Amino acid sequence: MCEDDHAGIGRRAVFVTGAAAALTLGSVSFASAAGRNSRNQQTRTVRGTLPPGSPDFVYVPVEVPTGVREIKVAYTYDRPTVPAGTQGNALDIGLFDERGTDLGGRGFRGWSGGARTEFFVRADEATPGYIPGPVRAGVWNVALGPYTVAPRGLSYEITITLTYGDGDGDKAVRPVYPPERAKGRGRAWYRGDCHLHSVYSDGRYTLAEIAALARAAGLDFINSSEHNTHSAHAHWAEVAGDDLLILLGEEVTTRNGHVVALGTDPGTFVDWRYRARDNRFGRFARQIRRAGGLVVPAHPHATCIGCNWKFGFGEADAVEVWNGAYTPDDEVALADWDGMLVAAVRDGRDGRDGRGWLPAMGSSDSHRAPDVIGRPQTVVLADDLTREAIQEGIRAGRSYVAESAKVSLALTASGGRGEHAGIGERLRVDADSPVTVRLEVSGAPRCTVRFVTDQGVLFTGPPLPVSGSGVVEWRTTASYAAYVRAELRHEAAAGPLPGALAAFTNPVFLGRR
Repeated sequence: MCEDDHAGIGRRAVFVTGAAAALTLGSVSFASAAGRNSRNQQTRTVRGTLPPGSPDFVYVPVEVPTGVREIKVAYTYDRPTVPAGTQGNALDIGLFDERGTDLGGRGFRGWSGGARTEFFVRADEATPGYIPGPVRAGVWNVALGPYTVAPRGLSYEITITLTYGDGDGDKAVRPVYPPERAKGRGRAWYRGDCHLHSVYSDGRYTLAEIAALARAAGLDFINSSEHNTHSAHAHWAEVAGDDLLILLGEEVTTRNGHVVALGTDPGTFVDWRYRARDNRFGRFARQIRRAGGLVVPAHPHATCIGCNWKFGFGEADAVEVWNGAYTPDDEVALADWDGMLVAAVRDGRDGRDGRGWLPAMGSSDSHRAPDVIGRPQTVVLADDLTREAIQEGIRAGRSYVAESAKVSLALTASGGRGEHAGIGERLRVDADSPVTVRLEVSGAPRCTVRFVTDQGVLFTGPPLPVSGSGVVEWRTTASYAAYVRAELRHEAAAGPLPGALAAFTNPVFLGRR
């Protein structure tokens, strides 16, 4: 085995300027045929140490000669014990081919973050998270992402193995993608989970397991949202069906927050190598929309490093207010979103002409058991079970979020001369005309209904019966409430705080604006 040591980040290093905040180390050369083993392979090992405050991304160039059919990378790094409250080491990894590492991802060949210790790429196949395709000659780059670095630094070792020769690995496979339509029920309420993970990023579920669990959860659609890779797109077709629409996307996992690209064109990759201070997010939000997708900031108040959303909501099409099991950060996200509704009313952006108000969503962010796929789920009123119709319903805010398929809501407002409006719509009545708000509930035993307006919670009903079904009505006017949305809460464990959500709706707006 030939070895090539990088004694430290500064040795033989060339800095690269730009939004990616990156560093490139001296290249690893395979120019000589010497050192091939009996399996026609060559191996090189590089070592180095990244200090605290390292750039977000470090690139190790690999000079790949002609005749290579497979590149394999394995890596390790030290995990020292650190004092309480101090970050230890965490090192992500990925790969870019000879087309380069420029922002935009033209040379992107895969990302596994910290989920894997090794991967391979060849023409016909690749490790989940990576993109199969020819291994062409040129300078490739192993991408390192020092997520956190301990005070004493992060020491790593990377082993790169090239396999030469002809064979099945030279035959590229044409990708097959799932259909954009499933057998729907016409205009109806469809249930979906738009944020979940499989073995194609840091999840443990296979695609077949996700599809089976989605069906068992009563879902009509799901969205593929692996961290920083579109590698799963070409593998969903075999588990799709008339009963399950599979949208394709990505969870774009930056150092300043995560965003779900929802329902993009097959094979769309969205780069993540920037922070809010780089002023690059708008470029990639527009790329998501050009690819037919929606821009959905995920878990905006999550407490994990890099998870809290810092890009603002001017480019968003919806926001993931409820993520997984209901926790305090979801409660903060709900309150923050409600504040955005009030601002939309104040600024006259509550008519859905232009960008308008920002609808809320909920998704499971499921990775592995005991994560529950479909808890929560977004329930969308759509013209049919198609990619376009589901996206249009989400964008328009014709949706509510429920903890499971057992829970169903129907929120309407009526008044004036027989006018009616539902979730995401406007009831056009005079300011002082009486308005009746009505919520029908099923599947929520002992839960409590709350009606929330731009003034706050103006009505709280008694607990629903053990049957979980009931009808609650409240009367108001457009001058008193600019909008009304419904919350369904579980019984509170103790104290003055409300219980966890069982469901909540997007608003119905009141008045003639």
